[in-house]
Amino acid sequence: MADIDSNLRAIMGSVDGSIGVALVDYTSGMALGTVDGGAGLDLTVAAAGNTDVVRAKLRTMEMLGLNENIEDILITLGSQYHLIRPLTGRGGKGLFLYLALDKRRANLAMARHQLAKIESDLEV
Repeated sequence: MADIDSNLRAIMGSVDGSIGVALVDYTSGMALGTVDGGAGLDLTVAAAGNTDVVRAKLRTMEMLGLNENIEDILITLGSQYHLIRPLTGRGGKGLFLYLALDKRRANLAMARHQLAKIESDLEV
């Protein structure tokens, strides 16, 4: 768990505007690790809810016959961005990174780029 926690803390420290991050198992909806940036976001609730989002998108892609991988899913709120990035590397099957960002402080393009880089380097 220490490796997961240190990786999540690294994400919080390297992505401007981060308010919370979680590593989530979308087969169970459980958060394997969370780091709250002090915004009071309940990351365990977010993990469970966003599991439904990932599952729904995967089902829809299957019904459409799309043989693609999800790079990320973006949910835009009035004051926040929520990024969901399924892990594609070895050992990451069934897992996704969830990152909540303060819209006023975050650069969305840079956050997506940094999350992709972190995901490629992440060892679970």
